[in-house]
Amino acid sequence: MKRALSLTLLLAGCTVGPDYKPPQTPMPAQYQAPAQTTAPLSQPIAESADLSNWWKAFHDGELESLINRALTQNPDLLTAASRVREARQQEIVAGAAGRPQVNALADAAHIHSGSSIMQKLGGGGSNGSGGSGGSGSTDLSLYAAGFDATWELDIFGQVRRSVEAAAAGTEAARWQMRDGEVTLTAEIAADYVTLRQDQARLAILDNRQKSQQQILDLVTARARAGFVTELDVNQQRQLLAATQAEGPSLRAGILAMRHAIAVLLGQQPGALDGELEATAPLPPIPPKLPVGLPSDLLRARPDIRMAERKLAQASASIGVAVADLYPKFNLLGALNFSSNQVGNLFSGDNLNEIGLGFMTWPAFHGGQIHANIRAKEEEERQAYYAYQKAVLAAVQNAEDALVRYQSEQQRFVVLQDAQRRAAQSTHLALQQYRVGLTNYTSVLQTQSTQLDAEDKLAQSQAALSANLVSVYKALGGGWKDEGDNASRAQATLFQQ
Repeated sequence: MKRALSLTLLLAGCTVGPDYKPPQTPMPAQYQAPAQTTAPLSQPIAESADLSNWWKAFHDGELESLINRALTQNPDLLTAASRVREARQQEIVAGAAGRPQVNALADAAHIHSGSSIMQKLGGGGSNGSGGSGGSGSTDLSLYAAGFDATWELDIFGQVRRSVEAAAAGTEAARWQMRDGEVTLTAEIAADYVTLRQDQARLAILDNRQKSQQQILDLVTARARAGFVTELDVNQQRQLLAATQAEGPSLRAGILAMRHAIAVLLGQQPGALDGELEATAPLPPIPPKLPVGLPSDLLRARPDIRMAERKLAQASASIGVAVADLYPKFNLLGALNFSSNQVGNLFSGDNLNEIGLGFMTWPAFHGGQIHANIRAKEEEERQAYYAYQKAVLAAVQNAEDALVRYQSEQQRFVVLQDAQRRAAQSTHLALQQYRVGLTNYTSVLQTQSTQLDAEDKLAQSQAALSANLVSVYKALGGGWKDEGDNASRAQATLFQQ
């Protein structure tokens, strides 16, 4: 008896299939971008930082408000949270297969026949609930109530591997939701920056129109006095008309960005028009940007952690398939009361008990089981390759984002100088034109150059903010552990 018990306990601890080990991934010692280029406005430094609320570094209350609302209202994020809750229920389903299954049963049957079945069977019978009802007929009633139970012993760990796979799937769904948070916060910030960029460009355009109108008035007055010809007037009018023609496309872009942000917040396209109508400056960039080390991406990037959990899920699924090669042991039991009268149904004399144990062991399935194992092994390889790809893509994203961010800083500094010089040139050309030291062609050229320089500078400033957003996204910023009391999205989503 002791030997049998020991053998049972030994088998109960046997779990077939590979034991999962997280992959060891080599990573660069540091990012190449900070060592190769200079950043005159915002220098990346190899220090770790909490990037869960990275948008607060912009010090823009409106942007913070939009992102916080989106994290609790965005339909895609709510859908991802629902998938996590669904995956948690699948864990329960997987674990239930390893527990006894108990069913309550109750039956009531009544048979009436026009012939005397009982007499034909030699049973005689009599009137009443359990016998013949009159000459040439039969009435028979039968009642039963009880329980039955089945239990498949998880000796070779098939259920345990199923639970392991389901748990890994839940974690993968959770990381997918967090990756959705990262994407969402970056998308809102990018749209917000584009909105402020278009507003800034429209403001520049309005100022240029006023300035060009003033110059047109000056040229018109000089033409009336006979100092210049109508050619100068027509050229200035042409420049003013070209400047005015750029306004409608910028206004359309502003409306499109308002609509896009509203939809990301789960609202109708025009819901935020009043809130975002006022012009506001672009958010400033921080003088220093902690970026950490490439190895931090393995922890910070939700897409990498999701890929790793999918790899763990695929590994556990191999064990589920391997367990089909081994015998299955089942226990069956039933407790039943049966009688032809309800009144004495639960009498001890009517108690029936059944106990059964049986084993099944696949003998021949046409290679199906081994093929399924090999298929699961290929799925694990695919999951590993997907994990490798996620890691490589993460490092590339971070490197590219840092290069673009630093390059745009250098471009911005040059454009700043170009804009100052263009404004000075316009001022000098107008002064010389007033006193007749230069022709009107110089005035037109300097005006066009100044407008182009101001517009490029505004676009570069917006590109700086957009590239900074890309850096934060590439570093995996924008999610928070659901166990953190300060979590913005998780607590709200999981309460639904």
